[in-house]
Amino acid sequence: MTLIKSRDIKTVGIVGGGVIGSGWASRCLGAGLNVIATDPSPTAEALMRENIENAWPAVEQLGTAPGASIDRLTFTSDLAQAVGDADFIQENVPEREDVKIAVFKDISAHCRSDVVIASSSSGLLPSRIQSETTDPSRVVIGHPFSPVYALPLVEITGGEKTSHDAVVAAGAFYKSIGMRPLHVRKEIDAYLSDRLQCAMWHEALHLIDEGIATVPEIDAAITGGPGLRWAVMGMCLAWHAAGGPGGMRHTMEQFGPTLELPWTKLKPPKLTNELREAVITGSEAEAGDREFRDIERRRDACIVGFLEVLDKNWYKPEDDGWPELATADA
Repeated sequence: MTLIKSRDIKTVGIVGGGVIGSGWASRCLGAGLNVIATDPSPTAEALMRENIENAWPAVEQLGTAPGASIDRLTFTSDLAQAVGDADFIQENVPEREDVKIAVFKDISAHCRSDVVIASSSSGLLPSRIQSETTDPSRVVIGHPFSPVYALPLVEITGGEKTSHDAVVAAGAFYKSIGMRPLHVRKEIDAYLSDRLQCAMWHEALHLIDEGIATVPEIDAAITGGPGLRWAVMGMCLAWHAAGGPGGMRHTMEQFGPTLELPWTKLKPPKLTNELREAVITGSEAEAGDREFRDIERRRDACIVGFLEVLDKNWYKPEDDGWPELATADA
């Protein structure tokens, strides 16, 4: 079956209208596309429209396509209607395998046969999600990062029955709406970024649990130092640059022996009520009296400004490491 080309995609179906679904809708609307969204919650439409309006200043600052408009959003409670007219489908329902399997089964029964169906799952295996669809060959993971309308990374991976064409088609579409697709070549729980984030999260929980650091101190340890380097060049290239003229070879020689030291624990601590409350109250204290929407807008402004700096001084499309997309018939 030939899949629709990204240049021919005019309407995107969004299944699930929460934070991630709203983020996808905002990005697609900013790219000048029509969006048909669906969610069974009676409050979903109002919340989704509010989320999009709050995101729109950042979307506009990043640059919109001709004809881009919030008014191109249609909302329906009928899943069949939302996916039946869609040229690309992005699912964003709760992160439960049984729920996603059932939803994908319904989606595949009502959408066109030339449409890619992508899941925003943060870590579930695509082989499981596609297990009851009528055509698993066009099911992929398209894992974004919040806020989806601003952060460009999307991890793409297929399951055992996913076709290579579907993976490439998904990558071409995401690239057409301003994202930076990363091909996760082997199916694995939690993909790439979340596995790295989990390792840091586990260590942070240990530090909080043992009274070594507070929540604001944990965040300060990242935002003022390694986080800035990572945002520019990632972890490995940052270590390469830290090695001076000798690069990573020197870094390995100098810090390689520390791998034998018990500096990290990796396994998460038990999430006791005390630890849970320490994390919650610490986060609330760090947020202070700033209203939630204000925090979102400030975050977005920083991300947009940083992306502009990166695009001007550092980022090149070839850095994405997916040369096949450059030659794909999109």
